[in-house]
Amino acid sequence: MTGGSLGIRAGSYGSLLNIKNVIAGGGRLLHSKSFGSVRKNPIIMLSGSREKERSLPSIWYRYLGRRNFSMLLLVAFAVLFFVLGSFVVNKESNSPNVDQRIGTMSMAHYINATRNEASRILGRRNRQKGGDGNRFQASVSKGANHPCANFTFPPPPPPHLRRIGPRPCPVCYLPVDQAIASMPSSPSESPVLHNLTYVHDENPIKTEPHGGSDFGGYPSLKQRNDSFDIKESMVVHCGFVKGSKPGHQTGFDFDESDLAGLQQFHEIIVASAIFGNYDLIQQPRNISEEAKRNVPFYMFIDEETEAYMKNRSMLDSSKRVGLWRIIVIHNVPYSDARRNGKVPKLLLHRIFPNIRYSIWIDGKLQLVVDPYQILERFLWRQNANFAISRHYRRFDVFVEAEANKAAGKYDNSSIDAQVDFYRTEGLTPYSEAKLPIISDVPEGCVLIKEHIPITNLFTCLWFNEVDRFTSRDQLSFGMVRDKIMAKVNWHINMFLDCERRNFVIQAYHRDLLEHMPPPVAVIRHPPALPNIITRERNQGKKIPRHGKDRRSGSRHHHKASAGNRESNFF
Repeated sequence: MTGGSLGIRAGSYGSLLNIKNVIAGGGRLLHSKSFGSVRKNPIIMLSGSREKERSLPSIWYRYLGRRNFSMLLLVAFAVLFFVLGSFVVNKESNSPNVDQRIGTMSMAHYINATRNEASRILGRRNRQKGGDGNRFQASVSKGANHPCANFTFPPPPPPHLRRIGPRPCPVCYLPVDQAIASMPSSPSESPVLHNLTYVHDENPIKTEPHGGSDFGGYPSLKQRNDSFDIKESMVVHCGFVKGSKPGHQTGFDFDESDLAGLQQFHEIIVASAIFGNYDLIQQPRNISEEAKRNVPFYMFIDEETEAYMKNRSMLDSSKRVGLWRIIVIHNVPYSDARRNGKVPKLLLHRIFPNIRYSIWIDGKLQLVVDPYQILERFLWRQNANFAISRHYRRFDVFVEAEANKAAGKYDNSSIDAQVDFYRTEGLTPYSEAKLPIISDVPEGCVLIKEHIPITNLFTCLWFNEVDRFTSRDQLSFGMVRDKIMAKVNWHINMFLDCERRNFVIQAYHRDLLEHMPPPVAVIRHPPALPNIITRERNQGKKIPRHGKDRRSGSRHHHKASAGNRESNFF
């Protein structure tokens, strides 16, 4: 069930493809055309060589001949281009302190759009503060000596190379060993809240007309409101209200053989899920040996997905698929597979009570950067304990709600009811009055989290909104975040979505992949060399032509052949 290359997006949703014509170095991009490698038309090259032959002494003709002189000229040009190209690459790509993974060149068009949007929102406020620095420069909380302190985005590409839509952009990562060394030795301080426990209720009863579930415990509106009053010790609803411990007779149950392993201590885990047999497992790439030894990768699947994988001989008794450890879920609490996926996404701290950091990626994503590098870049370097990318286009909840309705993401009346409820609680359209908050809408397919009480509370309350209202977690994110931030000094690192697209690649869902035609193999033949031998043999010989039609047809054939040779070189 591992996704192949066919499943990797290369269209408008962004992909991290291998670059053929971009070279990283010194925090900037160097286009390969800058040091010249464009192949010339062989006809032009031959004519140029003839001009040079006429200006040379006759001894070169007698000693080398036309054929050898032309070949020598071609070899000289090739050696010259190779030497110059190697010199530029070796000079510009020397960056021993940082690892800059580069997206496609067209990402700069997206950066320009983001810069314009942010400038419109932030411009006046920044001018009032007297600052005019690059707002898109990597903010370094560890001091100016950080290897990435001077990293900035490259300039935009020429207009003819720009492509619309979201794209990955460059991110400055530390090498894995330096990233590991920068891991904090002790947990971050949790503001105000120090002791968080969870409601246990074997017989939850629905007392209000709003949504909810047995799994979530049906918290009342009063209990909901009280949960936003941050105190030193709190007891809140956070799923798994039944049973003695999460995963044991709670709904969303694990096999007994898995329960003990989930209680073990880990510094870092990576987690994902596939429910309803909706996606193909994507194997992580570029994972260091340290991460393979010390960072477990957990994939949660339901029984439907398990049956599919066993029928395809993708899953055996080892419960491993590549790097992923498969955890089968029984007695799922919801009929909606996407809502079931929100349980491990938002409640990892309940499933894994003894971990420090987690990286969540949706099942459709492929991780292509080492976990240590991701945590260093988006948490440790920023002195943050929760990170999520903001939406690449929308930053207003009301606009996001309309987009969800237009795309048929959920029942329209349920979306309207949720947004209307938030409006009564004071939700307003986004404006610069919310600065330094720059977006109310996340691109919630990746969560990077340190497990401390305040972040655990945040994801608990976020899950309660998903349980009560729609499963579209983008709609409830901003409301929960703002209510907590109004009570305590806490923030979320909402980084650029193009940076997220740098370390994960989005694949197509399984049903789309299975209906795609197989890829067509493209056979590329090497370009034909100019027919110098034939021309030399026929030099001085007059080839008879008979008739006007034969003469015009020959000229047409000669032009067509030249055109074909020219096209082969490009």
